[in-house]
Amino acid sequence: MNESAEPAESAGPADGPGRAAGGNGTDKAANEADEVGEAGEIYVGLGAAEAEERARERGWATVRTLPTDAVITMEFREGRINFAVADGEVVRCWTG
Repeated sequence: MNESAEPAESAGPADGPGRAAGGNGTDKAANEADEVGEAGEIYVGLGAAEAEERARERGWATVRTLPTDAVITMEFREGRINFAVADGEVVRCWTG
């Protein structure tokens, strides 16, 4: 289990999907990527259950855990964070 210190910046939607630092909300996809960006890295390396718990604590309404080889649709859902999980550990994180 990764016992790293909590980051200073949020990795949740409280900062607002589409309202990332420096973003004006007009390019939603780009702002979403910025929002999770480095802050999303706090989830990588965590166990799937711990990552889900932390994401919910940070205000994510929907937490989706997927195997790394999952075939998924590309619809965007505001307030959703996705975790690609291999061997019980988060290896990738993105929103939408």
